[in-house]
Amino acid sequence: MTLINIFILLLARAVTFIIKIFALGAGSTWPGHIALAINPHIGREILLQNKIRIVLVVGTNGKTTTSKLLRTILEKNGHKVIKNPQGANLLNGITSSLLSIASLGGKLDADVAIFEVDENMLPLVTAEVTPSAVVFLNLFRDQLDRYGEVDSVASKWQNVLKQLPDTTQVFINGDDPQLFFIGSKLKQKTYYFGLAEKEFTVKQIPHDVDSVYCPICGKKLHYKGISYSHLGDFYCVSCGFKRKDVVDYYDMRFPSGLLGKYNLYNLSAAAIVAKESFLLTNELIEQALDDFSPAFGRQERISYKGKNIFMLLSKNPVGFNQSIETVLQHYKKKKNNVLLILNDRIPDGTDVSWIWDVDFDRLHDFADKIFISGDRVYDMAIRIKYGFDRDVKIENSLGKTIFENVVAYEQLKKAIDHAVSSSGPNNDCIILATYSGMLDARKILVGRQIM
Repeated sequence: MTLINIFILLLARAVTFIIKIFALGAGSTWPGHIALAINPHIGREILLQNKIRIVLVVGTNGKTTTSKLLRTILEKNGHKVIKNPQGANLLNGITSSLLSIASLGGKLDADVAIFEVDENMLPLVTAEVTPSAVVFLNLFRDQLDRYGEVDSVASKWQNVLKQLPDTTQVFINGDDPQLFFIGSKLKQKTYYFGLAEKEFTVKQIPHDVDSVYCPICGKKLHYKGISYSHLGDFYCVSCGFKRKDVVDYYDMRFPSGLLGKYNLYNLSAAAIVAKESFLLTNELIEQALDDFSPAFGRQERISYKGKNIFMLLSKNPVGFNQSIETVLQHYKKKKNNVLLILNDRIPDGTDVSWIWDVDFDRLHDFADKIFISGDRVYDMAIRIKYGFDRDVKIENSLGKTIFENVVAYEQLKKAIDHAVSSSGPNNDCIILATYSGMLDARKILVGRQIM
C-alpha cells in the first residue's frame, strides 16, 4: 500500500465511524465515494494485491437477494466472503466494502468477493474489477431517464463481455430471450439457469413485457409457457431461435422464507454458481439455506408499535406486479392495510410514468385500506383512482386525500403511523415502496437509513 492509500483507508474508516456513531447509516457508500475522489483506482489496487475470486451479480431485479443467497451458501461452506452491503451497487459501494476490511497493508481477509452491480454501471466496474464469474439475472425496463430502453443496456453488457477474459464464467437467466441471445455469442463458458416447466403458468404474453421480439430476425416470439413478463419457454417460428440448455432446480429444497416466483430465479442463480464455480452439492446448498432470511426491504418483516410490517421493494412495472402477485399468494385474499410509497429521486428514476403499467386494480383482492405517500404521492393517487370504480374526493394536502378506503399523506411518518394504527388486531401492514421510499420507511421503522 502506498502512503496515499493508507491515508485514504484511515480517512474512510473515520468517515464510517462518524456515520455509525451518529446513527446516520451503515457507511456503505460515502467512505468509498470520498476514497474514489482521491484515488479513482484504489479498489483495483487493493484487489490486485490479493488472490480473491470475484463474482459480479447484475440485473434489473434480484441483485441483493441473489448476492445474499450466494454469500450465505459460501460462508456456510467455509469461505470468507466480502460483499457490498445494503444494496450499494455502484463503484463507491464496492470500494467501501473493500476499505472496510482491508488492513493497512492492503490485505483482505477473504477468498471470495460478491459484488452486486447496477446494470448501467457494469462497464465502469469491470474497468476496475476482473471477475471470475458474472451472473445476469434479468433485464426489464427500469429508470428510463437514466438507462434508456433495454436494448441499450443489453448492448453495453455485450460490449463488456467481449472484453472479459476467456476464463470468466458467465451465468445467464435462460428464460430471458435477450439474455439468452447474449449468451449464445460468447467465447466464455456460459451456463443457463431458469425455472421448471411447471412454473410457466401464464399462457398469454402480459402487458409488462420488454423483450418479445426475436433478437435474430425481429419477428414476434412465441411461448410454450411464461413465468412472468417476458420470461419463459420462448421460440421463434421464423428463424428457429429458442430456449435450450437451461438448468432448473425444481427438485431442490429451498428456504420457505422467500416468497414469489421471482425468488425462484434468484435461488436458481445462486445455486448454479455455487455448484459450477465452487463445486458444492445440492445437499450442501440446501443445508446452508436452512435459516436464510431476506435482505433488508426485500420481503423484510419489521415489528413497529406492536404490529407486523411486511415490506417489499417495488421499483419498476415488473417488480411491482410481482410484489402484488406475491402478496396475493401469501395472504390468500386476507385483507390488510397497504401503504404505497412513490419517490422520484436519483436511485428511483425521475420518470414515474411506469406506474401506469402496474396492475394496481389487483389491490382490491388483499387491501383493506390503502395509504399513499412519497415525493410523488399525488401522481400515485391519480393512478390508483383509475384502478378503482369510485370517484376521488380530495379535501386538502395535509394527509386527507380520501376516496373510499384510500388516504394520501404528504408526510411519510403520518402515513405509516395511520396505516399501522388503523389495521386490525391480527392484520399486517404491507408496504410496497420504490428504493428511496423503502429507505425512508426503514429509517422511520428501525431508526436509520443507509449511507
